[in-house]
Amino acid sequence: MASHVVGYPRVGPNRELKFALESFWHRMSTAEDLLEAGAHLKSSIWKQMAAVNIKYIPSNTFSCYDQVLDITAMLGAVPPRYGWNGGKIGFDVYFSMARGTASVPAMEMTKWFDTNYHYIVPELGPDVNFSYASRKAVKECKEAKKLGVDTVPVLLGPVSYLLLSKPAKGVETTFSPLSLLRKYFPSTVVSELKAAGASWIQFDEPALVLDLDSHQLQAFTEAYSELESCLSSVNVLVETYFADVPAEAYKVLTSLKGVTGFGFDLVRGTDILDLIKGGFPTGKYLFAGVVDGRNIWANDLAGSLSTLHALESIVGKDKLVVSTSCSLLHTPVDLVNETELDEEIKSWFAFAAQKVVEVNALAKALAGEKDEEFFSANAAAQASRKSSPRVTNEAVQKAAAALRGSDHCRATTVSARLHAQQKKLNLPVLPTTTIGSFPQTIELRRVRREYKAKKISEEEYVKAIKEEINKVVKLQEELDIDVLVHGEPERNDIIEYFGEQLLGFAFTMNGWVQSYGSHCVKPPIVYGDVSRPKPMTVFWSTMAQSMTARPVKGMLTGPVTILNWSFVRNDQPRSETCYQIALAIKDEVDDLEKAGINVIQIDEAALREGLPLRKSEQTFYLDWAVHSFRITNCGVKDTTQIHTHVCYSHFNDISRLIIDMDADVITTENVSPDGKLLLISCEGVEYLARIGPSLRITSAEEIADGITKTFDWREPKRVWVIPDCLLKTREYTEVKPALANMVTATKHVRAQLAFCKEAVYRNGE
Repeated sequence: MASHVVGYPRVGPNRELKFALESFWHRMSTAEDLLEAGAHLKSSIWKQMAAVNIKYIPSNTFSCYDQVLDITAMLGAVPPRYGWNGGKIGFDVYFSMARGTASVPAMEMTKWFDTNYHYIVPELGPDVNFSYASRKAVKECKEAKKLGVDTVPVLLGPVSYLLLSKPAKGVETTFSPLSLLRKYFPSTVVSELKAAGASWIQFDEPALVLDLDSHQLQAFTEAYSELESCLSSVNVLVETYFADVPAEAYKVLTSLKGVTGFGFDLVRGTDILDLIKGGFPTGKYLFAGVVDGRNIWANDLAGSLSTLHALESIVGKDKLVVSTSCSLLHTPVDLVNETELDEEIKSWFAFAAQKVVEVNALAKALAGEKDEEFFSANAAAQASRKSSPRVTNEAVQKAAAALRGSDHCRATTVSARLHAQQKKLNLPVLPTTTIGSFPQTIELRRVRREYKAKKISEEEYVKAIKEEINKVVKLQEELDIDVLVHGEPERNDIIEYFGEQLLGFAFTMNGWVQSYGSHCVKPPIVYGDVSRPKPMTVFWSTMAQSMTARPVKGMLTGPVTILNWSFVRNDQPRSETCYQIALAIKDEVDDLEKAGINVIQIDEAALREGLPLRKSEQTFYLDWAVHSFRITNCGVKDTTQIHTHVCYSHFNDISRLIIDMDADVITTENVSPDGKLLLISCEGVEYLARIGPSLRITSAEEIADGITKTFDWREPKRVWVIPDCLLKTREYTEVKPALANMVTATKHVRAQLAFCKEAVYRNGE
C-alpha cells in the first residue's frame, strides 16, 4: 500500500501551539516549555499517521511560526537589522524576524499563493552569504526515528524559495533573487538527512504551477542538476500543488535529474491528468493528490478510485502513490471534536485526521484490500449530500441563474450620484470617518460569550450592546468625525457574524486553521444554497442612527470576501455561490436604505485573494467578482452613498477592476506596512477615498503632511481621511489620541485649502 501525506496542520486539535506560543511570548513559560509542546504535537502527528499505515509520513512540516521562515533560518539568511552574527539561530532572532521588536520591524508577511495562510517573505540581496544555521529538518527526522517512525523530510525547494523572496532593503528592485541559485544548494542538509536514515526527501516546488518564463523554468533544471550528485542514494520527491502544472513546466519537471517521484494536485489541477496520459517518465513514482487538502468535504472515494485506476494503467501499480492534493495545513485538524454539528451535515465533512484515513483507504483499495464498509458509508454520505433539501433551494438557484446574462449597475453616473449625496449629507471637504470597527474590550467579549452560552437574557445583551454603541457614537461626536460608525460591538467576526444569520452556512466549534504564527481562523462552511431569512444589521444600525444627527454608516461584508474567507461547496461553481451571497447582501442593503441609513459600506477586503494563480483564469474571476459586488447595491437611490474598502495589497494591478465596482467612495490603504505612503493612481474615479494616517500615534503635523500628499490641490474633493482598519484589535488609549490627531490634521488642511481658495479669488485667478 503506497500512501503519502504532503503535510499536516501543526496548531493541534485544541490550538495547543497557539497557546504555547502566546504563553512564551508573554513570558509566562520558557523556551523549553515551548519546545516540549512542539515535541508532543509532532510525535502525536507521526504516531497518528503511522497508526493508519501511511507509508510516506512527512517531517519538518511542523513550525513554531512559518515553514518559509524555517528555510530562511536554515540558510542563515537573516536581514542585518536583527543583529545576528552567525552561529545557531535561537528563538530571539527567529521571532524577531517573524514579529519584530520595539525597535526593529518584522519581515514582510504575505499570502501563500492563493490560500489564506501567510508566509514570511525572505529578504535577499547580492551580498547574502548562505550558511547552515539551523538543523531543524535533521533534528525532526531523528526525533521521529526514535519513535520508530520513518519519515520523509520536507524542504521548500530552492527555486520556489528564491522566487518567493524579495530584494532586501536598500537593494535595487530590479535585483533577481534567482541570481543566487548557485550560492544556494542545500547539499549539507541533504547529506545529514541521509546520514540520519532518510530514504526519501521531499522538495516542495509550488512555484511550478505559476506562469513562469523560460529563464525561471531553466532555473529548475540548473538547480536539480547541481543537486544530483548529493541526491545519490536517496529518493527525491518534487511536490507541486494548488493548480495545474503548465505543459511547458511539466516537461521541465519530469525531465529533472536525480528525481525519483513527482507529486501533483489532482483536485485543483483539472488538466494535469491529460498531461500524465500524454507521457510520464518510465520508472518514476507518481504521487497522485486525489484527496483535497484545501477544503473540508469528504472525498468521493469511488470517483477517486476510478482516477487512480486510470493512472495505474499509465505508471504501473508499484509506482503509484495515493496522496493529498497539498498540505493539510489548510484544513481543520479533527472532525471528532465537532460534537455540536448536525450529524447529517457532519457526515459530509472530512478534516485533516479524516483525510489521512481516506488516503489510506484508497491505497488499500488500490492494493486489492478495499474496505467495503468504509466505502459504503462514504457513498451514503455522498448521496445524502446530493439529495438533501438543506442543500438545494430552487427559488435561490433560479434567482442566481437569472443574474448571469444581465449587467447590474446603478442607474446614473457616479458624478450625478455624488451631487445628490452631497446635497443630502452636506459633508465638508476632506470628510472624516473610520473603516467600521472599534476596540473589542474584554468586557464586550464577555457579554457576547455569556449571551451565546445563554447565561444572560436577550434583554440584558441588547442593553449592554446599546450602551457600547452609545459610547462609540458619543466618542466620535466629541472627536468631530463627520460620518460615524456604530463600532460593531455585536460582531464576533466579519464573516461569521453574517454567516450565522444566512441559510446555507454551517459553523464549527473547533474548526481552527492557522493563518500565521499563533493567529488562527475558524472559517464558516457554505454547504447549501444561500439566502437571508431576515435583516441582519438593521436593528443595530438604526439604533446608532437614532443617537446622533450625523450620518451613521451601515456596515456589511461583501459577497466576494464572505466567499473567499469560507470553506465553499464544491458541487457548483464558486461564481454561483457568490451570486447567491450577493443577493442576500442586496436584501440587507435595501432594508438599510428603507430604514433611513444613507451611507452603506460593503467591504471587499478579500477581493483580490480569490484571484486564480494562472493569468488565463483571472479575467473570468474578476468579471463575476465585480458583478457580485454591483448586484448588492444596484437598486439603491442616488442619495444613498455606497462605500467599499479594499485592502492595499497589490492594488495598482487591479485598479481598473476596482473602478468597475462603481462604488461612490472607494477606500484603499494609503500606508504600506513599512510606513511608506502609497501614491495610487486611479484615473476615472470621481471619488477615491484613501486611508491617510496609519493608526500610529503620530503628530497632527505628520498626518497633515500625509493627507496633502494624497490629492491634487485642485481636486481635494476626491479624498476622504480615514485611519487603517485595525481599530478592533487596539486599545482605546491608542485609538482616541490617534483619531483626535487625525481630525486636527484634517481641519488644518481644510484651513490651508480655504486660504488658498481665498488667495486665488483675490488674485482673480
